[in-house]
Amino acid sequence: MHILFMFIDGIGLGSNNPNINPFARANMPVLQSLLGGYRMVANVAPLHMMRASLLALDASLGVSGMPQSATGQAVLLTGKNIPAEMGYHFGPWPNDQVAKYLENGNIFRTLKSAGVEAAFLNAYPERYFDSIQSGKRLYSSIPLAVISSGIPLRTTEDLFRGQALSADFTGDGWREHLGLADTPLISPYLAGERLAKLAKGYSFAFFEYWLSDYAGHGQNMDEACQLLETFDVVFDGLLGSWKDAEDLLLITSDHGNMEDLSTRRHTMNPVPALLVGAPASRREFVANLTSLTDVTPAILRALKVSQSS
Repeated sequence: MHILFMFIDGIGLGSNNPNINPFARANMPVLQSLLGGYRMVANVAPLHMMRASLLALDASLGVSGMPQSATGQAVLLTGKNIPAEMGYHFGPWPNDQVAKYLENGNIFRTLKSAGVEAAFLNAYPERYFDSIQSGKRLYSSIPLAVISSGIPLRTTEDLFRGQALSADFTGDGWREHLGLADTPLISPYLAGERLAKLAKGYSFAFFEYWLSDYAGHGQNMDEACQLLETFDVVFDGLLGSWKDAEDLLLITSDHGNMEDLSTRRHTMNPVPALLVGAPASRREFVANLTSLTDVTPAILRALKVSQSS
């Protein structure tokens, strides 16, 4: 089995209100078709269709205060209720406590110890590595988990060779915002195809998309809808190359944000868990899947790996 985990930062299941929720407004025919014509909003989950399932996952985890990125992502990567153990949510970057959880046990490390091939498919520009080395920037939870497992982050060279994707899928952000004019551009549809192709080289592959969280904090409906509509085309390319009988796609998030543009802050909404794959695989995966803490154990069960590996 091949599992692709697409992490979409800062998306919750919000109200079916197109005035504040871009998921209720954006033109997303591929996602809606997958969900039987429904939009990805709160009153739809749980939903089980021919090819996909949609569930709502608790991101608050019994801890007061708004869920935050560092702890939410760390929970997804470890299966541990880190906010409950610490007594608080924390973010956006991991503090020393969160870092210790990630460094001492995460899904990448567990899979590697079990001899299961795992990959992180995002590319990072050279200036990112320079900023880390100089101390001007900290690793967020996901790349910290990756490198602490002995898996190197992918580079500009990997992106140029087609062995990674930029965070915006197409490479346009590297040209426009980073000034890297020679960055190769690909269409959103081809980005989806590439994502599927790369993921199939591993038992477990992970891709992080964080522009959604930025759009939520910016409260820009047009920008948020454009991001979702681009994602829908990427999704189309990905699904066209997806083999449900042998592949499982998981899309989920760390906390709510972009689904409610009436506020700049995170939300208390549950986050979606969207699964694409064979019905039998999905049924087994979603058993007892109710919160962020259940994601890593479900992935390890699907790959037949012990959590203690």
